[in-house]
Amino acid sequence: QVQLVESGGGLVQAGGSLRLSCAASGRTFSTYAMGWFRQAPGKEREFVASINWVGTGTSYADSVKGRFTISRDNAKNTVYLQMNSLKPEDTAVYYCAGNRFGGTSDSIKEYVSWGQGTQVTVSS
Repeated sequence: QVQLVESGGGLVQAGGSLRLSCAASGRTFSTYAMGWFRQAPGKEREFVASINWVGTGTSYADSVKGRFTISRDNAKNTVYLQMNSLKPEDTAVYYCAGNRFGGTSDSIKEYVSWGQGTQVTVSS
């Protein structure tokens, strides 16, 4: 498995942008599909975006399509989530996760490695 550490969260006004990063350790990172999930207070953890192992395929939750972009740099063992046009309802703890199957997936059950999360707060 890979170990994951997220960074880049913070407080931003509605309409603003943030870029989250997820640094991975472990030689198998480049074979993992990667995903971003989020969890708001009192709610279940939900899928945000995923990217396949080579970086050629992505998928997004409908709520973030057109606003968020997931990308990865396998040379740097890092995956990113660029978040634009942020809304108060995007407020949550954002988690990076790794999926050994290699393809994009919105199924939380397929992700075996998780980071500790980073808080994103969007004020209105």
